[in-house]
Amino acid sequence: MADGAGVALDRAQVKKAVQALQAFLKTKSTSDSLFLDETQQISMLFTLWKIPKVAQSIRIPLPHGQRSDTDDICLFTKDEPNMTSEQTQRFYRKLLEEKGVKNITEIIPYKALRTEYKPYEAKRRLLGNCDLFLSDDRIRRLLPSHLGKHFYQRKKEPLSVNLQSKHLARDIQRVIQGTSLKVTNKGCCCMARVAHAGMTADEVTDNIEAAVQTVAAKLRTKGPVMKLIHIKSQTSVSLPIYTSDLNHLGVLEAGKPAQTSKKEGAAAKKQAKKNKTGDVKQTDAAGEEKPVEEEEIPQLVPIATPSKKPKLEKPSKKKQLEKAPKPAAAKKGRKSPNKMTKKAGKTDSKVKRKVPKVK
Repeated sequence: MADGAGVALDRAQVKKAVQALQAFLKTKSTSDSLFLDETQQISMLFTLWKIPKVAQSIRIPLPHGQRSDTDDICLFTKDEPNMTSEQTQRFYRKLLEEKGVKNITEIIPYKALRTEYKPYEAKRRLLGNCDLFLSDDRIRRLLPSHLGKHFYQRKKEPLSVNLQSKHLARDIQRVIQGTSLKVTNKGCCCMARVAHAGMTADEVTDNIEAAVQTVAAKLRTKGPVMKLIHIKSQTSVSLPIYTSDLNHLGVLEAGKPAQTSKKEGAAAKKQAKKNKTGDVKQTDAAGEEKPVEEEEIPQLVPIATPSKKPKLEKPSKKKQLEKAPKPAAAKKGRKSPNKMTKKAGKTDSKVKRKVPKVK
């Protein structure tokens, strides 16, 4: 685990950046709209010193809800035994009302998801209609094969909830009003939504401080974690709120000299071998060393290439004609008259036999 004490935010500086971002969002609002668009998200961009070795998903509880009341939330539930999809839907809607949960707009049983939302167009329509998806933790592992890749590409994969919990309303509220950070092992940047444009500057600042401390404490890395932290909206530039001290750079490079020393040692060994082979010395009977005289390198003599073989004379056309076999048609032509003559002889003999003798 990383040490969260190393990330110290200046609250005054963070609040100035939040106020500047809110002023920018107000100027971007169109003249036709009377109020500020609350659907504008305010996100935090984390830049880490190192690329994590393992991907990680971090749940971040926030002191102030970062979703507006107009967001549509969908819940995937388990199929109850001996109940149809409509009966299961009514059962869970009644359960949520009894527990005090009022912000779930749509309930889809697992059986309905497999049948009614099997076509590709139905899945895309569901993805566009809802802002957040929750699922019963008992069927969470079964959903990826039925939802498809688009839910995960747009980072709207369902968040698991324990529907059998005694404090169901509190647990669902924490999941809805909290946020999550996806840390991948393919890069050093990650982003999390922490507020919306309708919140006050103090509320946004509180959420930012809570998110930074939670991420710094839960990241599975050693040594310094955060390099840079920015806040931004969907249409604004990134505003910096934290920059790491350059002293952390020396801590990160502490492990590198061992690697460089190994490389230098290997290079030194190679150079020593070259020096030994190049400066071989001989000793006299008295034990005095004498340098070996350099031998002349013999010059390379080109090898004579073998002469080309004489070309064989091609036989003349007359010889080819003489040796050429006679065509089969000619043979057949010669045999055909013999057959005809044989047939003619047979007919003559038959005719002679039929002629009666004259008395």
